[in-house]
Amino acid sequence: MMSSTKQASSNLWVREWPLALAVLTLAGSLLAKQAIAGMLQHPVALVLLLATLCGVILTAAVAIVRHADVLAHRLGEPAGTLLLTLAITGLEVAMVGFVMSTGDEKPTLARDTMFAVVMLVLNGFMGLALVLGGLRHREQAYNLQSANAFLVMILPLTVLGLVLPNYTRSTVGPMLSKFQMVFLSVISAVIYGIFLYVQNGRHRGFFMDPAEAAVDKAVARELEHHSGGSTLFHAVMLGAYGLPLVLLAKQMSAPLDAVVIRLGAPVALGGFIMAVLVLTPESIAAIRAAREDRLQRSVNVLLGSVLASIGLTIPLVIAISLVTGRRLVLGIEPAEIVMLLLTLVTATLTFALPRTHVLLGCVHLLLFAAYFMLMFDR
Repeated sequence: MMSSTKQASSNLWVREWPLALAVLTLAGSLLAKQAIAGMLQHPVALVLLLATLCGVILTAAVAIVRHADVLAHRLGEPAGTLLLTLAITGLEVAMVGFVMSTGDEKPTLARDTMFAVVMLVLNGFMGLALVLGGLRHREQAYNLQSANAFLVMILPLTVLGLVLPNYTRSTVGPMLSKFQMVFLSVISAVIYGIFLYVQNGRHRGFFMDPAEAAVDKAVARELEHHSGGSTLFHAVMLGAYGLPLVLLAKQMSAPLDAVVIRLGAPVALGGFIMAVLVLTPESIAAIRAAREDRLQRSVNVLLGSVLASIGLTIPLVIAISLVTGRRLVLGIEPAEIVMLLLTLVTATLTFALPRTHVLLGCVHLLLFAAYFMLMFDR
């Protein structure tokens, strides 16, 4: 019995090899700063360095989602999905903050990341989830009130944060005055706080499906039996992965700058890479849920990640800009405004009916392809 317990404990820690990989990569990058500086001068070495850092961060992010997912199932809906969303979004926000505040000035990084999150999630991952779910189940049902609640928050926050700065009178260009930045920061935090209260209190039922709730309880018991760790263990590991990942993101600052300068890559590529790294593991779980005919969970995860990303990133980057004095450009380009508004209108129409199908997913994937084309067609 004792031997069995020790073996189970040993296997539990063996699964956490991504944490050791992240820590070793971080230590290596800190100890080899001169060698890394030399690699930035050579295109092939630069691409390999950036790919290595991205690979390690993505591997560790998958482990974070694994721990958050166990906790999410044990908490039940909608609190569980909220925890999963905040864990990943918090990582994204911290990474953007670190990269933005170090190295060369990157006034558009936060803007590009938030825009990439909207395009990647609402068009790329949501489209894929709807297509794969529709191919397997023809039509899929979800709680219409949950999607409406998410979209009614996403629409004003994205327009106020990414479009309005282009049209204010007090500053020249796509920037806000200090008063406007403080105002936008406060209302973003307040609106998101109100949403959390509604989601987890007053209208908790909007974000749940009765049939799905029964499945979640069964899955929770299954996970608790097979996860091999206590709730406290998973909570501690969630925090343990976060610190090295944020510090690794800081090490990405110089390679990202070099890719833009030396290889002539689009400036927006940095924000896209950040969005892909932190959102892919969580979105894979959402796509898997859609294939299992649990579309409500996909809606909660994907739309929740967009809302959390906008609602939390805006106050943080504004605070960094005000404290450090670094420029912050929030307004997106005219072509991007068209893509953003088209995406928001299409998402609203997609979730105007209580059932989804393949056609809707294909339209979102088409919009994602258009966004990707425009990013490189400069």
